[in-house]
Amino acid sequence: MLEAAMADTCGNKNKRFNIGAGKANGAGAGDGDDTEDEECDVEVWDTLRYSFKKAQAVLDQNRELIKKVKENHQSKIPDNLVKNVGLIREINGNISKVVEIYSGLSVNFSDTVRQRKKIGNRKVENRRS
Repeated sequence: MLEAAMADTCGNKNKRFNIGAGKANGAGAGDGDDTEDEECDVEVWDTLRYSFKKAQAVLDQNRELIKKVKENHQSKIPDNLVKNVGLIREINGNISKVVEIYSGLSVNFSDTVRQRKKIGNRKVENRRS
């Protein structure tokens, strides 16, 4: 589902990620510098895809761990209840991993947008000179 949503917006990627370059409104069209923008867009999409897949894998693992905790709890077998302590700790650790993944993604995405904005501003300044 994520890939389908990303594919749907991929056609608009230059408008979405071409911050500061003005191509969304037609400025700079035909300046021959589209390859740099497209390469950066591919990098952004690959980073997003990788991070979301990584987070989803951890969330899927948590889903399985939660099922096991529920089964152990319903069994009311003392050994299984003791096992739940370790399983719950693992779930909490996985939640921390997901937070790290999304934090890293946020920082990387923000840095990329800032870099693109600087590049776009430099292109505009160079065209004016």
